[in-house]
Order: sequence, then C-alpha cells, then structure tokens
Amino acid sequence: QVQLVESGGGPVQAGGSLRLSCVASGYSASSLCLGWFLQAPEKEREQVAAISRGGLYRFFADSVKGRFTISRDNVKNTLYLQMNNLKPEDTAMYHCAADRRPCNGLDVPASFPYWGQGTQVTVSS
Repeated sequence: QVQLVESGGGPVQAGGSLRLSCVASGYSASSLCLGWFLQAPEKEREQVAAISRGGLYRFFADSVKGRFTISRDNVKNTLYLQMNNLKPEDTAMYHCAADRRPCNGLDVPASFPYWGQGTQVTVSS
C-alpha cells in the first residue's frame, strides 16, 4: 500500500512562490508515476502536473506551464511542485497522487489509486 503525505502549502500573495512536497512510503517511489492535482472549491479535481518514474518525462496543464515545475527525488521518495508567479486562481487544495502504471501524460483522478490528504494553497491578490 502506498501512503502519500503532502506539505508546503500556505497563504501567499499573488506573484509569490511556494514549493510543495509529497513523501511516499510503503512502496518504492522510483516505481511510481507521480502527479499533482488541484481542487478548487466547488470544482472538480484536475491534474496540473505529472512526472514519469525516472523523471525524464514531465507533463503540465496549460494553466500552469511556464510557472510550475514538477520534480522528484527517488532516493528520498519525495515529489515536489515548485510554483512560481502564483495567481489567485491557483487557490486550491493540492493533492499528490501515485500510480504503478507508467505515466503517459495528464490523466483523470480515477486513474490514480493512491492519494495524499492534500495541502491548501491560498493566493491573495
């Protein structure tokens, strides 16, 4: 069973930066496709970034391209999301998710069996 724990969220002003972390346990992170999803109030959960097992392939939603970077440290079993130039519309609960299948791009939440509890990001204007 894969357990995921996120951290790093908080309040930030528009234009600022945050780095989210997600520590995986119970399974070797190097064997997992990992991704970040956001869920804004009264909206569906959507994927904003994904990274392949070895970190070679990275995928981003159009809304965050050029502002967010996804990375991973398989030795530390940790996934990261560097968020720069944050906007109020980035305000959401951010969840990391894992799948034992290879990453082929962004996907729907139902494709990921393992989830963290989330970390809240609030961007003020």
